[in-house]
Amino acid sequence: MAANEKMESFPSLSVPLNSGAKPSSQNTTRRRRQSSILGSDPRGDTGAGAIATNLSPMEPSSAGSTPTTSSFGERKQPAEKRPRERKRKKALKLFRRWKRMSFKHTWVNPLIIIVIVLSAYFVSPGEHNPLHSALFLSYADPPLIERTSTLPAHVGDVTQYGKGKKDFAFFTFYIIVFTFTREFIMQKIAKPVALSCGIRARGKLSRFTEQFYMAIYHGSAGVIGMWVMSRTPVWYFNIAGMYEGYPHRAHEAYFKAYYLLQGSYWAQQGIVQMLQLEKPRKDFKELVLHHIVTLVLIGLSYRFHFTYIGVAVYVTHDISDFFIATSKMFNYLDFWITGPYFVMFLCIWAYLRHYINLLILKSLLPPGHIPFTSIPTGEFATIGPYELNWGLQQYKFSISQPIVFFLLASLQTINIIWFFLLVRIALRYLLKGEQKDERSEDEAEDEEMPEPKLANGELANGKPVKAVAVE
Repeated sequence: MAANEKMESFPSLSVPLNSGAKPSSQNTTRRRRQSSILGSDPRGDTGAGAIATNLSPMEPSSAGSTPTTSSFGERKQPAEKRPRERKRKKALKLFRRWKRMSFKHTWVNPLIIIVIVLSAYFVSPGEHNPLHSALFLSYADPPLIERTSTLPAHVGDVTQYGKGKKDFAFFTFYIIVFTFTREFIMQKIAKPVALSCGIRARGKLSRFTEQFYMAIYHGSAGVIGMWVMSRTPVWYFNIAGMYEGYPHRAHEAYFKAYYLLQGSYWAQQGIVQMLQLEKPRKDFKELVLHHIVTLVLIGLSYRFHFTYIGVAVYVTHDISDFFIATSKMFNYLDFWITGPYFVMFLCIWAYLRHYINLLILKSLLPPGHIPFTSIPTGEFATIGPYELNWGLQQYKFSISQPIVFFLLASLQTINIIWFFLLVRIALRYLLKGEQKDERSEDEAEDEEMPEPKLANGELANGKPVKAVAVE
């Protein structure tokens, strides 16, 4: 090489990030969209997210890649170890594939468990099969001394079912059923409905699907609960009927199935709360406390035979939860009816969750009258037996009374807090016209879901668009 020649410089490896790049539309400032008509998401006990919406998305590098043996020492392995290594890699690959599927379709694994249980039962169906108690009610036709004698005349002489340890199998299996039902409805039914209605923001999309499922469940449970209650002495929230004929150790099939399935639903809701991975809402503590108190009430009321109080509490919460779920859905869709519907919902909430439940709390006070009124109190102690009898499983006495009162009063306190927040939202909307959204999760509302596109460059809804390159 000639001495006077200069060495050619090597091209720089650092390339400016914006070289040749076209200005993106995302860099332009756009006006923040109002989150809803009411301006704030109504509070309540319908805020539990789905498992799929709360799980963090898997990293592509860890989910799609497989480990490679790059070192010289790993490549030179004994021949007898290579088949074992290939089997290990194949198993690891299948596990990662299953993991990706489980994160994407959270309803599949519960469905697999349900199918396995059903298949194992129908191989040899009957009461001799241990899985019979998980699928069907147990303890039919208990002794006469355990049967409830205060059923209304129109119910007739029906088969009654007692209580026992096998009920826990029924309770547990239907937690899995509700897990499948919730995830399937939210992913396969509610999400397409939300997308077709133009909901693209990820936060709003997940909340709409949650409330869609809540509206279906609580609407159905509210109607069924009213029908079940009509077949008991408690109809229509008859306080005296809650204590007449106590202890209620056996119930007809509809009542027992309804009560246990409600317990399974709330247990599944509690599991969803424990799996929450998203940023908690401002009323997250109240929501968790509400679920804890609810589960304690369900368990104790079933074990100590206060189920006639429980069915009334179930119905009041289910009906009001249906209206709060539909109110939230209208709020997300910006329907013109949102304001009037929300006011109607507040009236229903006040009547069911406060007036009716305060009547139940009144019955748990010491016998007497409410001060400055002639309203009697203490039906818990004055109607039916009021003593402890282990042999007859009679637990309505002086110690159980304050325990039941404390649990129901705790539930009522949480409902009052929520009602105050709901009224504040309504007043801000009606009087001041404020549309301030204080919920922490609304920060993600500007991040929108991409429009699903077909291979020919059209939107999934049929509207033509320009073809885009997907990297």
